[in-house]
Amino acid sequence: MRSVGEPVATIDPVTLDPHFDDAHGAVQSRRAVREALGVALATSAYGISFGALAVAAGLDVWQTCVLSLVMFTGGSQYAFVGIVGAGGLAAVPAAIASAALLGVRNVAYGIRMSPVIGAGFWRRAAAAQFTIDESTAVSLAQTTRRARTLGFWVTGLGIYIGWNLSTLAGALLGDVLGDPRVYGLDAAAAAAFLALLWPRLRARQPIVVGVAAAVVATVLTPVLMPGLPVIVAALVAVVVGWTNWLGRDDSPDAEPDDVAEREGLP
Repeated sequence: MRSVGEPVATIDPVTLDPHFDDAHGAVQSRRAVREALGVALATSAYGISFGALAVAAGLDVWQTCVLSLVMFTGGSQYAFVGIVGAGGLAAVPAAIASAALLGVRNVAYGIRMSPVIGAGFWRRAAAAQFTIDESTAVSLAQTTRRARTLGFWVTGLGIYIGWNLSTLAGALLGDVLGDPRVYGLDAAAAAAFLALLWPRLRARQPIVVGVAAAVVATVLTPVLMPGLPVIVAALVAVVVGWTNWLGRDDSPDAEPDDVAEREGLP
């Protein structure tokens, strides 16, 4: 029994919220780093495929490496070298157009990732180079702001370094490796995305969005130029997700309590 005058023990209510608990935050941060490194390794592996295919399409080792250093968006790079390889120099305008179409999705990623990156010109300028499919996916899969930030930067930097090293290796060893698709390297990124996506398919609406986008992209890929099926599928996903046709009874996904939008940041 507490004696008269003895101070009452109190519990800081903040620690009861798992999003603000230090131990919970540390666990989430470590998980984000593990996921980021795993995705970086998987994605970097098929940079060998790009290096080999680019050299086979007629680019030299230097040109191949510059594409990865500057463009750094796998889908656009594959579209570019694929069209150049099929049509030669005359196909360069079409190759640039296709690569640009595929790169449009990164604008949407940048808008979504802006609160995670935070304010500051130089920070956002640096983040622009690393705002890709994988860094966005890993970041948004986390549940705390710090974990999202770590997921973004570790994934982006890890892939940038690994992708450029594997591109160089693929360009130098292309003739020795043969067709890199034989080793399954072209499926590495898709497998990594499925691993990130699967845990989020817990309600009807996310499942409908994923299935609708996949069906549209699959149907349109044989009939449209590279880049367009991805954009159309993204628009379908936005429409289905925005209207929430089948998800009205689903509880919303957990959103970090400390996401920047809720703190008044841009």
